[in-house]
Amino acid sequence: ALPGGANARSLLQESRERLSVCSKLCYAVGGAPYQITGCALGFFLQIYLLDVAQLDAFYASIILFVGRAWDAITDPMVGFFISKSSWTCFGRLMPWIIFSTPFAVISYILIWFVPDISRGQVMWYLVFYCIFQTLVTCFHVPYSALTMFISREQSERDSATAYRMTVEVLGTVLGTAIQGQIVGKVDTPCIESPLFISMTNSSVALEELNMTHDTGSLTDTRNAYMIAAGVIGGLYILCALILWAGVREKRESSELQSDEPVSFFQGLKLVMNHGAYIKLIAGFLFTSLGFMLLEGNFALFCTYTLGFRNEFHNILLAIMLSATLTIPFWQWFLTRFGKKTAVYVGISSAIPFLIMVVVLDSNLIVTYIVAVAAGISVAAAFLLPWSMLPDVVDDFKLQHPSSHGHEAIFFSFYVFFTKFTSGVSLGISTLSLDFAGYQTRGCSQPSAVNFTLKMLVSAAPVVLILLGLLLFKLYPIDEEKRRKNKKALQDLR
Repeated sequence: ALPGGANARSLLQESRERLSVCSKLCYAVGGAPYQITGCALGFFLQIYLLDVAQLDAFYASIILFVGRAWDAITDPMVGFFISKSSWTCFGRLMPWIIFSTPFAVISYILIWFVPDISRGQVMWYLVFYCIFQTLVTCFHVPYSALTMFISREQSERDSATAYRMTVEVLGTVLGTAIQGQIVGKVDTPCIESPLFISMTNSSVALEELNMTHDTGSLTDTRNAYMIAAGVIGGLYILCALILWAGVREKRESSELQSDEPVSFFQGLKLVMNHGAYIKLIAGFLFTSLGFMLLEGNFALFCTYTLGFRNEFHNILLAIMLSATLTIPFWQWFLTRFGKKTAVYVGISSAIPFLIMVVVLDSNLIVTYIVAVAAGISVAAAFLLPWSMLPDVVDDFKLQHPSSHGHEAIFFSFYVFFTKFTSGVSLGISTLSLDFAGYQTRGCSQPSAVNFTLKMLVSAAPVVLILLGLLLFKLYPIDEEKRRKNKKALQDLR
């Protein structure tokens, strides 16, 4: 009778831990603001600083590097303060999300504003970029850790993560569509290179040049960026309100029967000594860097190397739409074949297409095919880290049953390492464009710049992805170990 009674209690507990579709959707919507703003900044900030704010490439590289590096540093800082936060009637994580939202929106809009000052523009963008990154971290770190507080059931957390990833990739579509379509409708004026002008001896030819390339004013372009920022800011607030209204933290969802408090720094030491976590970070660090290099330089690559100045926002949209539509497929794939297999198949599938886009001659149809194929791989890269981190947290809990409250450390330090190294890589890539002779607002670029862009969107990402997949072979949690951990956790609770 006892086993039967235990079975009944287990089934009753599982049914209580099940999340409604509405709860999963409200939880998932909370992931959109980070992706909408992150996608707009990732794809467009570099080209905005260079061609709209008209900053020197050297200063643009400093802004991008320092902003991303500061963003990385704030993740563990926020993780520390969250671990010290007390539970309130709204939970421990939700107050961080709600109170940071209005200030994050204001600072985001100011990033896309060109101040009417002759000096200090670099400081303006650096300050507001860092402020926004701090505030969006106060939103995203607690939101990421919220995964562990909505349910104790792995299957429910995985399902909620799939909902979240679908909405987040949809958020990247929205970010790309809103920013790209609004800005893309304005024809940003460009300037021919001095070499071309010196070859143009005729004043008539020079007049034709100005008529061709100055059809839109820079003021119109700047206004378009501000309108896009306002729309995205409104969506940020709306998503935060839906998350607050539809999700409740469950304090008991992350606690075991033997829990005792452990200090943050003791917990940090334990987390950093957890082998499965370090191996997971190492693998995804390199693959994420590959995709971030592609993201950061793709707009410039489409505009100058491929020559699709008026199409790049549609190409970006094709990538994000493809990623959104294939998230459910990857969720099914990882359930059917396991998460490690999904990593190898999903992320490696981008490699041949990244090579193809630079090897073949510039062709719009081929570029769209590559964009769709890259989106399929981007979906896997989006979904898998966030689906696998809870498994690592569960594995940690079994090895350290007396230590709890460190979920934010796991999530924030994963984001820290990814953001810091991406800041370094993006700063170096922009600096390399400066060394190659990038011309601000140029209608075309020197051959050295085009070669550099090819390296940044193809060769470097391919090498980083391969390194990440090799490191990922060391990751110890396969499907069999994951099932054993689930059963052991149920017994411990």
